[in-house]
Amino acid sequence: MIAGFLDYLNHERAYSPHTVTSYGNDLRAFEVYLGQTENGLEPKDADADLVRGWAMALMASGMKATSVNRKLSSLRTFYKYLLKKGEIKVSPMQNVGGPKKAKPLPQFVREADMERLLCATAQGDTWQEMREHAILQLFYETGIRLSELVGLNDSDVDFGRMAIKVTGKRNKQRIVPIGQGLADSLRRYMEMRDGELSPLGPLFVTDKGLRVYPHWVYRLVRKHLSQTVTLKKRSPHVLRHTFATAMLNNDAELEAVKELMGHESVSTTQIYTHTTFEELKKAYKQAHPRASINQ
Repeated sequence: MIAGFLDYLNHERAYSPHTVTSYGNDLRAFEVYLGQTENGLEPKDADADLVRGWAMALMASGMKATSVNRKLSSLRTFYKYLLKKGEIKVSPMQNVGGPKKAKPLPQFVREADMERLLCATAQGDTWQEMREHAILQLFYETGIRLSELVGLNDSDVDFGRMAIKVTGKRNKQRIVPIGQGLADSLRRYMEMRDGELSPLGPLFVTDKGLRVYPHWVYRLVRKHLSQTVTLKKRSPHVLRHTFATAMLNNDAELEAVKELMGHESVSTTQIYTHTTFEELKKAYKQAHPRASINQ
């Protein structure tokens, strides 16, 4: 049956030799699994439980979800062929779903590295240097998006309430509190900026007094992170991840972090709990005397 299916792919469907070989390898691997699990059972006799068992065995062996899904796709095509030929009445793939792809954990900057970065940039004597420091500090202490920072106006900063008004996706606005240190940095930057330029409304402006644009801010963040960390990603979004991770590592409620970041659903925020858990596991393995013992 497998040979007939591969011949069908090769001649009737005109699949490439490489693709046909891949299908053949997947199906023969499944055939071997069946022989080991249910002696004498042929692929046409397999049911959904056996297919799921094979997928679980592949995952347990360390195979990535993308590779397992590709093998299940081969089975799915094979059983469609058997249905068409009348060899089976019901496909065992009917109620079989593939494993979900693991989402990469967000990259973030460690708190000590962020403190070192902010201390270094706080020493600026010009309004441009204070602008860079204020931008980095604002990203880290509020977790706002790049587009939200670019869109801030002077009127969005409320020093009396110690908060900023942020306009997020679909023009949805939220109020984000700020600490005294960030308020002082913003006030100092604005005073130094106004001593050199006529205020036009935007909070962060270029040397010509125009509103900063996303790529300008991106380059700024990348420059400073490159001097501090070895992360592959060094973007403003990494600082947003850093804010969320720092909040959760310091016992903030998930719902509160969701509101501060402007997420629509708490499920979006939950990815950061995986990050903090990974940190906990790492700390455990490094610190506990029996963590490395196989039990």
